[in-house]
Amino acid sequence: MTVPTATGTTTAGTTALDALYVYGIVPAGSRAPRSPGVNGAPVRLLTETGLCAAVSTAPVRLRARRRDLMAHQAVLDELTAQGPVIPMRFAVVSPEAGVLRSELRTGAAHWEKQLDVVRGCVEMNVKGTVVPGCFAQLVRRDEKLRALARRTRQRPDYEANVRLGEALARGVRREARRAAREVLNHLAPLAVRSVQGSLDDEQVLSTSFLVRSADEPRFRQAVDARARDVGDRLALSVTGPLPCYSFVDPRPAPARR
Repeated sequence: MTVPTATGTTTAGTTALDALYVYGIVPAGSRAPRSPGVNGAPVRLLTETGLCAAVSTAPVRLRARRRDLMAHQAVLDELTAQGPVIPMRFAVVSPEAGVLRSELRTGAAHWEKQLDVVRGCVEMNVKGTVVPGCFAQLVRRDEKLRALARRTRQRPDYEANVRLGEALARGVRREARRAAREVLNHLAPLAVRSVQGSLDDEQVLSTSFLVRSADEPRFRQAVDARARDVGDRLALSVTGPLPCYSFVDPRPAPARR
C-alpha cells in the first residue's frame, strides 16, 4: 500500500483506474459498511487469507476535503462497531487488487497480530490545556512567588512587573503539568496501554489510551471526575471512541530473503 499525493500511482500493467482506496483491514466475515466512501464510492471488502481489506475505487484526484475525511471516518466507525480494525490513515491507496491481495497474504501474520492487539478495544484521547489565572491561589502556595509579589508591590516598576508576570506564568504551567501527571496516574490503570502525543507550553497533556470497550463508560466517568478535581489548573477534554490508530502498525515488516 502506498500513500501518494494523488491517485495515479501505477505499476506495470495497471492504470490509475485500477487503484483502490484502502480504509482498513478487518477479520474475514465482517460486513461491508453501508456508508459511502471517499468521493461517494461504495465500499466493498476484498478477502484474502482470512482477512478483509475495506476498499473503494480511488478517485482520479484525491484531496483532503472535509466531506472525504468525514466519509473515511464514517467507514472506519462502521467497521469498528463490528470488531477489531487496523485503520489506515487518509489517502492510503493500492495500485490494484492483485497487489493488495498479495500484501494481505504476505503480511497475514502481522495483520492478525495487530488485530489481536486491538480486539475488544477502542482508542480514547485525553487532552489537557493550561488554565490561565488562579494567581491568588498560586501565590498563597508558593513562598518564592509571595516574596516576589511583595517586592513588586513595595517597589513597582516595569521590570518588576514583567518578572512577576513571567514567574506567575511559569508557576501556572508548572501547576498544570503537575495536574496532568495526577490525571495520568488515575487513568492509566483503566487502560490496556497508553501513548503520549506531542506537548507544548499550553497543551501539557495529550495521551491516547487503549481502553476495553466494556470499560469505556468507567473511563469517561474517571475523566469527568479528574476534570472537576483539577479544573482550576487544567482544562480536560476527551475524544472517542476512535479507531485504534495509535496502537497498531499498519506496515508489515519486509519479507526476509
